[in-house]
Amino acid sequence: MSRLILNLLPVTEEEKAEFEAIAPDARHIYARSSTVTPEQIAAAEVIFGWPRPEAMKGAVQLKWFQTMWAGTDEYEAPGILPEGILFTSSSGSNRRSVAEHMLAGLLALCRRLPNYQDGQRAHQWLDLGKMKTILGGTVLVAGTGHVGSTFAGMCQGLGARTVGLKRTVTGPVEGFDQVYPMEKLDELLPQADVVALVLPHSPQTTGLMNGVRIGRMKDDAILLSAGRGTVLDQAALARAMLGGKLWGAMLDVTEPEPLPADNPLWDVPNLILTPHVAGGMRLELTRRACVQLAQNNLRRYLAGEPLVNQVR
Repeated sequence: MSRLILNLLPVTEEEKAEFEAIAPDARHIYARSSTVTPEQIAAAEVIFGWPRPEAMKGAVQLKWFQTMWAGTDEYEAPGILPEGILFTSSSGSNRRSVAEHMLAGLLALCRRLPNYQDGQRAHQWLDLGKMKTILGGTVLVAGTGHVGSTFAGMCQGLGARTVGLKRTVTGPVEGFDQVYPMEKLDELLPQADVVALVLPHSPQTTGLMNGVRIGRMKDDAILLSAGRGTVLDQAALARAMLGGKLWGAMLDVTEPEPLPADNPLWDVPNLILTPHVAGGMRLELTRRACVQLAQNNLRRYLAGEPLVNQVR
């Protein structure tokens, strides 16, 4: 019986033909996370996309799963995925989308655009005075993966010095002038004009940016968070900013999501909140990159070659 490839990616008819040309001897089923059946998941040898984590417990024939997102934590709890399978992510497919979103938020804060929009809504013609530029400034990025590297390169193009933090430093990383181990965070925070958090959720990153570390930042620094909401102590950030600390902040991720209506972050001046929309499939280039990564890995899988973005 031929292998079943269950494809939950948002693919075009042309892309379906491309998948079928790569694996002509396989059965290809195309569905959505909302419409896929337990029987389809149970029969699949390969699954691409974003099935509900609880549904994956029934994937008894599964040998390889590639999620359509960079983050994989929702599938990593014990008992979610069958033991011994290949597990890959789509890390890197949304690097441009998230990096552009971060840069847009950073420049909006530098130019005080949220404040000017408030004035527009109030029909007030006010010059709010001093603005900021990242030219000649230091941008500290915690997380030097695809998104962090792309964002840092954009900041370099605007004349900033970029410093990256990662778990293990083995050499230069594209987009960064310097790279240090995460242990240098406390030492580097007081030097940074911009601090960007693009870290995954893990026991090591949870609560990493706490009140003490926010206090170590420059009073007029800008904080960006676009990795996982658990990295940042949101209550500490709200207290600090309401007390006059920081020029501004932009959060695309929070804990929990959606953010409760009574959370103090909603009312913090100079803070931009977006509902985890920096990435995803909102740009066609992201969708296409995700599909191409799956196709490339399918060729590798059929040839018995190592897969790209292997989680385990």
